[in-house]
Amino acid sequence: MRKFIVSATVALFAAVSFAAPSQAGYYSYGHKPHCFIKKVKSYDYYGNLVIKKIKVCK
Repeated sequence: MRKFIVSATVALFAAVSFAAPSQAGYYSYGHKPHCFIKKVKSYDYYGNLVIKKIKVCK
């Protein structure tokens, strides 16, 4: 039983330690990504113009 509690504690600590740095890139120092909509023109198989709107974030 003691081995199970120790292993569960170690696994929980490992999961929390990996989750914190993954969030740091998105919210550190109040930085928010700059996003804009980009229009991409292409043609389908029949030669018709197809315009796609793509969201690009930097």
